[in-house]
Amino acid sequence: MKKTITYIFPVYNEEGNIRLLYETLCSSVEKIRNKYDLEFIFINDGSTDRSLSILRELSNKDKRVKVINFARNFGHQVAVTAGMDYSKGNAVIVMDSDLQDPPSVSLELISMWEKGYDIVYAQRRTRQDTVFKKFTANIYYRILSKLSDIDIPRNIGDFRLMDRRVVDALNQFREHDRYLRGLVSYVGFSNTSVLFDRDSRHSGRSNYPLKKMFKLASDGIVGFSNAPLRLILRVGYFISLLSLVGIIYALVEKIFFPKHVVSGWTFTVIAVLLIGGIQLVLLGVIGNYIGRIYAESQNRPLYIIESITNSDS
Repeated sequence: MKKTITYIFPVYNEEGNIRLLYETLCSSVEKIRNKYDLEFIFINDGSTDRSLSILRELSNKDKRVKVINFARNFGHQVAVTAGMDYSKGNAVIVMDSDLQDPPSVSLELISMWEKGYDIVYAQRRTRQDTVFKKFTANIYYRILSKLSDIDIPRNIGDFRLMDRRVVDALNQFREHDRYLRGLVSYVGFSNTSVLFDRDSRHSGRSNYPLKKMFKLASDGIVGFSNAPLRLILRVGYFISLLSLVGIIYALVEKIFFPKHVVSGWTFTVIAVLLIGGIQLVLLGVIGNYIGRIYAESQNRPLYIIESITNSDS
């Protein structure tokens, strides 16, 4: 009996990419079509363009294409999670739908999986992004590697292959603020990487603007590190030390130089504003953690499905 390879594609407003992605994918996997059964899962994450209708057209002519249609937009990481929940493959490959991840590279991932690796990362050798995005990504991964309690590989996106037992392990994690790159590293298993050159987006614009990138970065740091909380304690010690110095200075001025203690309003205003600003920042960090606790305590489903095309169940 042949093993099954599942491809997962989260889709959000990708009407200009879907057909070419499908054609390129079919061409790439033709080499392994006789060796493996194939399953293509597309998760429509609340698209507002023609993405869903195009996906349904593909599913009507190709039974390998399964379309999971969300009731609304739940986000990229949740869409990938839904794909893993409904996947049947012995190995699962996650890719973006904008053709920045070349389908041909997936064959190299499969080759390494056949050698016994449970996780095969597609590691970016080069990437066709703006200088700003490259710079901020490099800074982010450096910070994450310093703060995180686990080792998360650098220059790794969501393009990867995972063995069935890795997917089953990941499906046990149901937190809402998901950072799958961290979760994959957390579960362990044997892993390796394949270098590839990431292409530029074929059509449309990025679905990860700066705001979403910041949110993803925050989920990575907060979800896998207590360093921000430890930083609050250190800042508290530092401010306390400064306050002690200020108190000693004020007492010395009051006792030995009483004539100098007339206005002092400038120092007072600066001190109040400085400490007040720091307190607000630190409360924001604490609030981030509390917000995550609140979201988890609600125990709401990760996503809501409106329809599934070519479902096996």
